[in-house]
Amino acid sequence: MDPSEIEQLIATGFDEPLVKVMSADNTHFEALVVAAEFAGKRPLARHQLVYKCLGTLVGNEIHALSIKALTPEEWKAAGQSGGS
Repeated sequence: MDPSEIEQLIATGFDEPLVKVMSADNTHFEALVVAAEFAGKRPLARHQLVYKCLGTLVGNEIHALSIKALTPEEWKAAGQSGGS
């Protein structure tokens, strides 16, 4: 599966997110998701929101997925910027 396809699927689950997905082999992926919907949520709940966007692809076409899920404020505090 192409990382850009995964980016699009994740992006549909959030309002104005920043989504970047990387992969060296198109089965193991790393995702950065910056979304306001993560505010007040623990890491597990944030990851569940991302997994919900991908459904049954996780564990099948997406063999492994590492997720970094941040709010826009956390992203800015880390010294980053940019939009989707």
